[in-house]
Amino acid sequence: MMVDFVPDPGLYPFTSRWFESSAGTVHYIDEGDGPPILLCHGSPTWSFLYRHIVTGLRDRYRCIAVDYPGFGLSERPDGFGYTIAELTSVLGEFIDHLELDEFVLMGHDWGGPIGLSAATARAERVRGIVLGNTAFWPIEPLANRMFSVLMSSRPVQRRILERNLLVEQFLVGKYGPALTAAEAEHYRQVQPTPDARRGLSVMPKEIRAARPLLEELAVNVPRLLGDKPTLAVWGMQDIVFRPKTCLPKIRGAFTDLEIVELTDAKHFIQEDAPDRIATAIAARFP
Repeated sequence: MMVDFVPDPGLYPFTSRWFESSAGTVHYIDEGDGPPILLCHGSPTWSFLYRHIVTGLRDRYRCIAVDYPGFGLSERPDGFGYTIAELTSVLGEFIDHLELDEFVLMGHDWGGPIGLSAATARAERVRGIVLGNTAFWPIEPLANRMFSVLMSSRPVQRRILERNLLVEQFLVGKYGPALTAAEAEHYRQVQPTPDARRGLSVMPKEIRAARPLLEELAVNVPRLLGDKPTLAVWGMQDIVFRPKTCLPKIRGAFTDLEIVELTDAKHFIQEDAPDRIATAIAARFP
């Protein structure tokens, strides 16, 4: 199924484009000219999350932001599992379809492991990396693992599907960033029905289920991408990807690393500090 929603051009002033992947129709935007930067979202977001960064950078970069199957304006294909491995495979097809070379990859939340998994298979084509509040190693903290257990339980899975819990509670609710009513609706309206939310329901399970993929990434990222110029833009108030836990791991993985601490930002850094992120990217990858 496809989502019947047209973004407000005042909030999302981009041309929608479409790619026919092996899993179904994928929506993306491709704005500006210059060195390519591929922007990978997490859950429960979509390319709308990057709108301010795209408008801030498209005068000097080719900004590409993709919606994975099950997210944003992309198709919700029947028989698709929405696992991190499957989403990675589709992203790899997308990179190859666009013939991206010398591209910068930005990954946030699940967009980190999805993007990095695709990038490690194409390391020779990667110019640099931007990481924001994400992880590419097995998620060990007890609080995160218990969150996975709780969110994977039958009652909570029902609330994710029937009440859009992940969007309502963690993105547009009190735990999320400051959004206008119209911005909040752009996150709600792309997940309008239980069938449209199947991808969202899988993501909490993947904290534990994707452990083999994350174990592989923990080895392959330093080995294959560790010498790439890297920028970490980190929301220092994030209680999910806590800086004291995550930043030392990132320092250990990359030899050419710059870190920009977003002092007041929480998890959704693209909403909390888009101008600072755009400025940091432009300075790191001139």
